[in-house]
Amino acid sequence: MQKNYTDMVKLDISEVYNAARVLKDVARHPKLIGVTKINPDAEVYLKPENLQHTGSFKLRGAYYMISQLTPEQKAKGVIACSAGNHAQGVALGATHNGIKSLICLPAGAPISKVNATKALGAEVCLVNGVYDDAYNKALELQKEHGYTLVHPFDNPLVIAGQGTIGLEIVEEMPDVEAVIVPVGGGGLISGVAFALKTLKPDVKVYGVQAEGAPSMVNSLKKNERIRLDSVSTIADGIAVKEPGENTYELCSKYVDEIVTVSDDEIAAAILALIEQHKLVAEGAGAVSVAAAMFNKVPIKGKKVVCVVSGGNIDVTSLNRVITRGLAKSGRDCTITVNLSDKPGELSKVCNIIGELGANILSVQHERNSTNTQINGCQLRIEMETLNHDHIAKVKQGLEQSGFDVN
Repeated sequence: MQKNYTDMVKLDISEVYNAARVLKDVARHPKLIGVTKINPDAEVYLKPENLQHTGSFKLRGAYYMISQLTPEQKAKGVIACSAGNHAQGVALGATHNGIKSLICLPAGAPISKVNATKALGAEVCLVNGVYDDAYNKALELQKEHGYTLVHPFDNPLVIAGQGTIGLEIVEEMPDVEAVIVPVGGGGLISGVAFALKTLKPDVKVYGVQAEGAPSMVNSLKKNERIRLDSVSTIADGIAVKEPGENTYELCSKYVDEIVTVSDDEIAAAILALIEQHKLVAEGAGAVSVAAAMFNKVPIKGKKVVCVVSGGNIDVTSLNRVITRGLAKSGRDCTITVNLSDKPGELSKVCNIIGELGANILSVQHERNSTNTQINGCQLRIEMETLNHDHIAKVKQGLEQSGFDVN
């Protein structure tokens, strides 16, 4: 029978171990992957939950909660709200147990996640707005039809299911010193931090949110749950306006620090995972790697695990993310060169860039710009470069030859 939890619950490690037993033959248990290039000053490993069934850790918590429902609750069906990943976990868990499922998703959820949820047997209701708007719609339908709500992060059974990741990390790497975890509503980090701190109190647990959705960061700073007016980030899976009651309390108690990363840093992390490690992560899944790459948390000299929480990125978004990642890492650069409008000047600029090892991708030649002298012109050049040092070298070479570069 499903346990009757009140709003605020003291989680017990036995619940996490029970979840591990239930999930043993259901979820995948991806092994840690050592990565040397993410941060050369630390010994970094990845926990690739993007390789999980449904492409995300969310299966763990959703399936475990559904497995604990009473026969009466199963007969009425379940409902959930999600940015996409929880939806697939609920759909798979419900279908596997022969239960009807209805999922409310934000209308802006990636089409890949919407289609995948339908393919797993769930009925989908698209709701205008973000996660919180979908949540309110799910509550409305729950009351109307008597469904059981499978909360994406604030239910103790869901949190216990996510905590199985912490058990697996400690089992595989008993000497782990720090774990970095993505944070949206806080279900993943609550479960992981609780399990880790219970078994290994000296381990550091760091959370990461997107700069455009810092709900847990702001809440911990204010010592109370804060609701954001709006959220905006490429990490749609963690674009949550307000943390949960249980997750806020658990994060306050067990998490050492939560930091933020920019969308450009997230894009750079996605690119690094694809290019260096042949792993596809979505924005929410890559924030932990971004924090390690850009030294947002103190991990120098430590053995660190980054939880890559999901890989369900929409293909149509991936090209834009890669372009941003290339720019952030200095692999793609656009410069503006002001020069005299006379024969040979364009050729000189191109020769200098070529001699310095950069590859010109496009050139825009503007004679009528109001930002140039009457007898001048402006070039907008997009280049393929090696890194930020290489960009600086190209700019320096052009300036030393007398060109005005911006």
